[in-house]
Amino acid sequence: MKTVQLANGIELQVRDEGPRDAPALIFLHGFPESHRTWRHQIPHLSHRFRCVAPDQRGYRHSSKPGGPEHYRASLLVGDVFALADALDIGQFTVVGHDWGGAIAWAVAMAGQPNADPVAASPHAGRVTRAIIANAPHPAVMQTLLYTDPEQRAASQYIRVFRDTGNDALIEQGGLLPLLAKAFPDRDSSPRPEAEEQAALIEDWSDPERAFGMINWYRASAMDVPPMDAPFAIPDDAKAIAMPQITIPTLVIWGMEDRAIRPANLDRLSDHVDDLSITRIADAGHFVIWERPEAVNAAMDGFLGTGER
Repeated sequence: MKTVQLANGIELQVRDEGPRDAPALIFLHGFPESHRTWRHQIPHLSHRFRCVAPDQRGYRHSSKPGGPEHYRASLLVGDVFALADALDIGQFTVVGHDWGGAIAWAVAMAGQPNADPVAASPHAGRVTRAIIANAPHPAVMQTLLYTDPEQRAASQYIRVFRDTGNDALIEQGGLLPLLAKAFPDRDSSPRPEAEEQAALIEDWSDPERAFGMINWYRASAMDVPPMDAPFAIPDDAKAIAMPQITIPTLVIWGMEDRAIRPANLDRLSDHVDDLSITRIADAGHFVIWERPEAVNAAMDGFLGTGER
């Protein structure tokens, strides 16, 4: 691991492995993990790709600015391009899981080639492909939160995370007591290896790190209605205008995900032109370490031999 200073003042702890002149993969972890979530993918790919995996802002030893306003999606997306700049990476494939996948969707939108020079992002042309694991497209997810009882029920934990009335729990015990409140049945969830559990608990026990993680949810514009709200798109809902994704995109999905339901796959082709989906039946939300062999095989098939 090394510390990388970004031009925006944020410092990220980064795992950077593989040939420096090889095609680059930038891996973005999700909640409530770290770069370690990619422990099965980086060794598998780093002989033919440059694999860059940061602990994102708010996590572990990376910068933890105070307040949700420092965790808006535009800033998190900016961190990714600033990291690429700091490491002299021009073009790259973005790889994301969970919240990292949500940011990867936005990175793909901002970094794909744009035929309209007037509307082009300053990062246009830098992102060549995207790989997303169990992370919903924001437009699809928002529609489901309004209309789908199953997805809305599965997402009520977000309302717990956003409730500042729970801050005393975080201040006293870090993330663990909040997770217990939000997921009372989490004991039945798959667990990583003992070494990884110990690393996670160390991170979760630090209130400062816990607030950094939770601020991602508090800064998000996603609307999560309560269960007693009508199952319909509200008349005053803001339209979500997002560019079509044109770069090759692989979506890997653990079909037993209890937090982000498989219905999120149903309308993806409306938003992604060049879409491949790999469904993994016997895996849940943390598919990348629950079924690493299947995930690696899907990535190999999508990435090919790694030529530029």
